[in-house]
Amino acid sequence: MLDGILRGWSNAQLATRLRISVPTVKTHVSNVLMKLGARSRSHAAALVRGREI
Repeated sequence: MLDGILRGWSNAQLATRLRISVPTVKTHVSNVLMKLGARSRSHAAALVRGREI
């Protein structure tokens, strides 16, 4: 999931690639953001890459 976020994939793209539903992707993305303490997908990517926005 995080790899897809880092690649800038949309929820639909993640769902297709992972063969899961879009609502499931949204749940997983929300969980990733919460665990990282990120405010957005771009913030999560910045945190993972080692820089704060």
